[in-house]
This record gives sequence, C-alpha cells and structure tokens, in this order.
Amino acid sequence: MTARRAALRRPLALAGLAAFAALAFIAALRVGSLRLSLGELLEALAGGGPASRRQIIVNVRLPRNVAGALVGMCLSLSGAILQGVMRNQLAAPNLIGVSAGAGLAAMIVLIALPGLTPFLIPGAFLGALAATSLIYVLAWRRGVAPTRMILAGVAVSSLLGAFTNALMVFYPDRVSGVVDFLVGGLSGRSWRQVRMLWPYAAGGGAAACFLARPLNVLALGDDVAAGLGLRVEATRAALIVVSSLLAAAAVSVAGLLGFVGLIAPHIARLLVGSDNRYLLPASALFGAGLVVSCDAVGRMVMDPVELPVGIVMSALGAPMFLYLLRGKARHGR
Repeated sequence: MTARRAALRRPLALAGLAAFAALAFIAALRVGSLRLSLGELLEALAGGGPASRRQIIVNVRLPRNVAGALVGMCLSLSGAILQGVMRNQLAAPNLIGVSAGAGLAAMIVLIALPGLTPFLIPGAFLGALAATSLIYVLAWRRGVAPTRMILAGVAVSSLLGAFTNALMVFYPDRVSGVVDFLVGGLSGRSWRQVRMLWPYAAGGGAAACFLARPLNVLALGDDVAAGLGLRVEATRAALIVVSSLLAAAAVSVAGLLGFVGLIAPHIARLLVGSDNRYLLPASALFGAGLVVSCDAVGRMVMDPVELPVGIVMSALGAPMFLYLLRGKARHGR
C-alpha cells in the first residue's frame, strides 16, 4: 500500500509543481509598473487592446518571464545533478565554484572582450567546465570523496572571486554595466536572450533526464555502482559536463544568481523523494516557478524601484542554507 501511495504521490506532485510554475508565470505577467487584470492580460496576448499594452506584455514581460523560467530550470537541474554526484544536499552551482567559473569567463567577455558577446554562453561553459575540472583534480585522492570535492569547490570559488574583483579593478570604467550581472537579475532581458538560452536549456535538460538512472546508481556509492556495471568515472564526468553547461547557460543570461540550485532540489526532494527520474523534472519545474515568482516580488516590493531577483533569492536562500547546515550538524554529518 505504501509503494502504491508513493507511486501515486509523485505524478500528483509533478502536476502540482507544473501548476505552480504556470500560475507564477501568469501572475508575473500581470504585475509591474502597469498592473493588469487577467482579462486585460488575455486580451493583450490575443492581440487586442491598446498597442502600448501589447508592447509591454509581448516584448518586455513575456521574454523576461520565459528567460527567468529557463534560468530557474537550468540552475535547479545543475544543483540536483551536483547534489547527486557529490551525495551532499549542500552542493549547489553558486556554492562550490561552478557559477564562479562561468561568471568569471562571462565577465571577461563582457568587460575585456565585448566584441565576443555572441560567444558568451560557450565562453561561460568553458569557464564552468574548467572550474569544475580543477575542483575534481584537487579533490582526487584514490577517488573523489564528496566532502573533499565541496571543500575544493569552496576554495576554487574564492579564488575565482578574487580574479573577478581584480577584473573590476582593472576596468573600473566598465563596471557599472555589469552590476546587474554580479547581483543576478532579469531586467532588460529580451527575446534575443531567450533565443540564445533555450537550445542549451533544452539540450542540457534532455541530457540530464537521460542520465537520471545512472545518477541513481552513482548515488549508491562508487564501489556498488562499479559492481553493478556502471562506468563510474565516465558517468561522473558526463554528469559534471551537463551540470556545467546548464549553470553556464543560466549565468550568461541572469548573472550570478545564487541559491536556486540549492533550494529547488531540496523542496522537490521533499515532494517526490530522491529518485532522480522524478527529482530532476520536479526540480526544473519548481526552479522555473521560483525564479519567476521572486522576479515578480522584486518588481512589486519597492515599486516603482525594481529589486533584482538575485537579492530576493539571496534573502530566501541564506536561511535555507543555514537550515540544511543545522540539519546535517544534528545528524552528525
């Protein structure tokens, strides 16, 4: 009976998360400097109503929401994969250096090499992959222990942060243009960013779902996974590449947006359990709705001044991180 209830609960939880993401998306389309009723919103989406209203919905809010949903999906999937690979719920792209590597590479393009902006996502991916590879090498000692990998990630993140700060010192005249990137925000995102992001989000999401079963096996431990016939190091490397790609794609559009990859997988795990076949899509749905919701809150809380979504996410994420940390301390882990 318990197994039957669990089998029924997971699809219901996924449906509920999909509804949450959809409702958050619709609500975010209605709020801002121009508040709209549901009828006015539907009229504008159908091509009716004043031209100025259609312009705001179709070319300002809609691409911003789509970009936010894709960013949330990418960061959540990246966090869920990292937590599975490292077997630690405190792992997240912004906490262990993956986002820092992507961010440094993106900053180099934005500040020092602005002519290479079309290569922003590939550059951020290479930065994230280089950072993750360095973490992997530093953590290696007759295999990779999750704790060593997280500690190495924290050290690498700090080092990359120093390089980012140095870049800002060397190019002070260009820093004002990247403040939104450093905080993490979606202001001004257009269909151009959506077109740039969605192929990487779709490809990375498909690869993550394809690797869900191997990730389940890897969670059993290296020795057990190898005994079951899994190529442990090759699988771990593939998962790290996918996680780096997803984090880099998100960072290149929304900047150094933190804590999404920590919060979303944790909430999804409470709802659907640890089976990555359900955890990954649940994390993606909740992450998409979470970022869109926080962005809408940022637009409303200090209206008419807009609060970047990165600030709202940090206000939510820091208490969540401390909660998880205290939970691990109570269990002696």
